[in-house]
Parts: sequence; structure tokens; C-alpha cells
Amino acid sequence: MIAAGLLVALAATMLGFAGLGMTGHMAAHMGAVAVAAPLLSFSRRSGVPDCRLRGDDGRAGGPLAWATVEFVVVWAWHAPALRGLADMHPVVALIEQAMFLGVGVGLWRAAVAHPAGGVAALLLTSMHMTLLGALIGLAPRPLYAMMAMHPAPGLDALADQQLGGVVMLVVGGAAYCLGGLALLGTMLRERAAA
Repeated sequence: MIAAGLLVALAATMLGFAGLGMTGHMAAHMGAVAVAAPLLSFSRRSGVPDCRLRGDDGRAGGPLAWATVEFVVVWAWHAPALRGLADMHPVVALIEQAMFLGVGVGLWRAAVAHPAGGVAALLLTSMHMTLLGALIGLAPRPLYAMMAMHPAPGLDALADQQLGGVVMLVVGGAAYCLGGLALLGTMLRERAAA
């Protein structure tokens, strides 16, 4: 699964540079946080240095802390100023994509390590991904100047942005929601078996 996760992360990054406008941009980000990050997280459960945030008690943990970090990173990079900077400078766009992958792996690994908090963290992340996707998709005008100048082929700037928002809310919202529900199901089965 490590190879698959790395392949998805690389393909998602290349997709972001393929000139497919906001739709390609969102598909690239969702490939990193909602597909590659869980693949890398589930395949690296053992024998891996602990990269989780520390809880107040000093122990490794913190899925809700990771969810907060992920929230800040995702929303900050969708602010028009940072979005414009990433659109104009490929190195900044690579940093953005690496940050998405990094916080995605951190959140998914923390959720798997601490399922009770992980369920809450993944479901909260599902909600904010859905909200941001809806806000982008339902905006009455293009929000990002550079994206508007280079929409996906066959779409005008607003339709491209709307489709990008749908990609975010469907893929991001569904991946985190299904991940949270899967963790909850595992916890309930383990509790019933005990």
C-alpha cells in the first residue's frame, strides 16, 4: 500500500500542474488528502517513527489536534492571497501540496491510533471539507483570479470553479465521513466481541 499511496500522491501532484483549472486543482488536493494520505497511513501502522501531535498528557495522540491543524492548513491555502501565490509560483504550489499530504497523513494516522477521537476528528473534517467545497461551488463569481484565467478545458471560469467545489465536497467529504464511519464500525465490533 505504500507504493500505491506514493503513486497516488505523485499523480495528484502532477494533476495539479496539468492545466485543468480549478477542477484539476481540487482533484489534485483530494488525491493527496483523501486518497494518498489514508493509503500511506494504513500501510505504515508499525515500524514507523511517531509523527503524531502530543496530547496535553504528553502521550502520543491528538486526532482532534490534527483535525484542527488540517482545518487551518486547508482553509488558509484557499484564502485568495495564498491561493494566488501558489498559482503564480510552482514551488509554492508544491509546498502547498506537500502540506496537504503531510497533514492528511498526520490526521489519518492519529485517527487510526486513537479510534474514539479519530471518529470525531474524521467526521468533523468531513463537515469542513463539505462546507468549503459548497462555498467554492456555490459562489456567484470566480473567487481566484489565476484559476479564472485558466479554467478546465470546455468550461468557463465559474463552471470550472463550481465543478472544483463539487470535487472537494464529494471526494473530501465522503472520504473522511466513510473513514470515520469505518473506525466507528470497527470500534463497535471490537466492543461487541469483548
